[in-house]
Amino acid sequence: MRRSSSIKAAALALATALLAGCATPQPAEPRELRFNATPERTFREAVDLMVAQGYVIRHADLALGRAEASLARWPEYRLLLRVEPFGAPQSAALKGTSNQTAASQAASSQVSVSALRGATPLAPYLLDPWLVELQQRLGEAP
Repeated sequence: MRRSSSIKAAALALATALLAGCATPQPAEPRELRFNATPERTFREAVDLMVAQGYVIRHADLALGRAEASLARWPEYRLLLRVEPFGAPQSAALKGTSNQTAASQAASSQVSVSALRGATPLAPYLLDPWLVELQQRLGEAP
């Protein structure tokens, strides 16, 4: 009887470990693109684009350059946005200037966006139309 209960306990532990591995969400792979616009302008246009497409902004922080938005219908789609300065002058960092000041002096910005449907990451290429629309809003479309 004792052996039977230890086998059951081992089987239960193994099943729990296998199911826990299935429940771990995969990280969403981002799609990235550089823009000539400043990080502040790029961030504001990207958030405006999310709103125009029906997304509800859940979190947005200009200083961090991060935003998260959810589509207000089922199934839930989420966009995760990150805008960072690209090509910021090195002298600003050496002089001890704050990150926000350095970001405002940046010549361009890099956008990283990823999407989830529920807990499932979407393929990065599906975000290309969104990035093209952002490019048009920034006046950088080819």
